[in-house]
Amino acid sequence: MLRYLTGRILGLLPTLLVIVTLSFLILRLAPGGPFDQEQGLSPQVRANLDRAYGLDQSLPVQYAHYLRGLLHGDFGPSLRQRDFTVRELIAQGLPVSLTLGLAALLLALAVGIPAGIAAALWQGRAPDHLLSGFAACALALPSFVVGPLLALVFALHLHWLPVAGWQHGMPRYLVLPAITLGLPMAAYLARLMRASLIETLRSAYVRSARARGLGAASVLWHHALPPALLPVVSYLGPAIAFVVTGSLVVESVFGLPGTGRYLVQGAIDRDYPLVLGMVVVYGTLTLVLNCLADLLYGALDPAVHHA
Repeated sequence: MLRYLTGRILGLLPTLLVIVTLSFLILRLAPGGPFDQEQGLSPQVRANLDRAYGLDQSLPVQYAHYLRGLLHGDFGPSLRQRDFTVRELIAQGLPVSLTLGLAALLLALAVGIPAGIAAALWQGRAPDHLLSGFAACALALPSFVVGPLLALVFALHLHWLPVAGWQHGMPRYLVLPAITLGLPMAAYLARLMRASLIETLRSAYVRSARARGLGAASVLWHHALPPALLPVVSYLGPAIAFVVTGSLVVESVFGLPGTGRYLVQGAIDRDYPLVLGMVVVYGTLTLVLNCLADLLYGALDPAVHHA
């Protein structure tokens, strides 16, 4: 297990390097620049700005300087928010995005897995039909539609929850964003859990357990559910990365000061260091979480051995 974990960690580094390299080249080779929106800049002032931020150097030199800073944990200065470094902006926004992502994930697990189990046990009956309708609606409606609808009903009409904004230590500000972000994942988890459990309940070893006289609850919890959870565990790695990194629209709709806002604004402003810093953070989270999901998969499935 230790050798496998070491190998996976070492394998993350080349993948992350490829992500950083491609992102760097795409940003730098795209037309436009970070100071194009500045009005009335003379060519001399623009040249001075390029020189100050090293943008007048060749791409290989800029890339080498960026990698050198990255090895020391330095993401560079923000080209547009000049009072902050990229590391300071990430430190401000990442806790909010992680909190939102964790809340959405817990909601999706708490709703999706029990709903999938119920639909599988009552296949073809009312719970199954209700799940199908819920999953279809949740997956079809985009977050920029669901979010305003929830705010309209629960904030503007019922006055139960705030419309938008953020106050540290106030969970009520996370309720609507977490529901908006977690609803599609809950629907997908429910459908995945339903299909996996139905297939497992039809397997030979489950029929053998029933033939030995074991009760329905014992068959479900001890024989059917652990293997049925394996596809769910496989999905958790990218799902966790999605709720952390895919909250761009939700953070914009509800005015949350997370990293998604900085990524969107950085892309609009062509703030190279800010966008690259977010890509590095998101890429690292995605790779690490997928590695953890693989380890959890191996812990649930005795047939998987990490040599």
